[in-house]
Amino acid sequence: MNVNYLAHIFLSGNHPEIQLGNFFGDFVKGNQFHHFPKRVREGIVLHRKIDEYTDSHPVFRETVHLLKPDFGRYAGIMADMYYDHLLAVSFHRYSEVSLRCFAYNFYFHALLRYPMLPPRIKRFIFHFVSTNRLQQYATYRGLQTSLEIMRDRKSSAFQPELAIRVLDSNFNEMNQQFHRFFPDIVRYSAEELNKFS
Repeated sequence: MNVNYLAHIFLSGNHPEIQLGNFFGDFVKGNQFHHFPKRVREGIVLHRKIDEYTDSHPVFRETVHLLKPDFGRYAGIMADMYYDHLLAVSFHRYSEVSLRCFAYNFYFHALLRYPMLPPRIKRFIFHFVSTNRLQQYATYRGLQTSLEIMRDRKSSAFQPELAIRVLDSNFNEMNQQFHRFFPDIVRYSAEELNKFS
């Protein structure tokens, strides 16, 4: 389940088609991506590498362990969501452009390449853009809205109000964990991008 859209897009560098492939990487299964352009294929591969790296990172595992009592088997998904929020609120620490500019640049390039999007992405991309989902991750309200969408479309096991309470009560600890983790994934992603070029 792809929930940490902002991080995946950000970790793709300044390559619109790599960003696009990384954005919808979870929606392309197995090796069913050979019909995409080369850069989009690279984004899909990068998405998978980022997921593998993240799931095995000791700091991310700390966050998942912290969340287990409240979310059980969904703790990893919630950690992804919280990390996107924490990236959004501290975006200036990692990017030379504002979150707003970054988000609108991605929306432009995604809509420009609409014909190549997987069918499931086509069904929600206009809502994703019109609600400015990437920038909304920076607020509790925006994060709660994303969780409500997940609850309505995926599973009633997601409890948006509980999720916000847990984030609020553990914010400092998770924020520290995030900033210990994120420079590592930035370096890793840059190394993988260099391999493509």
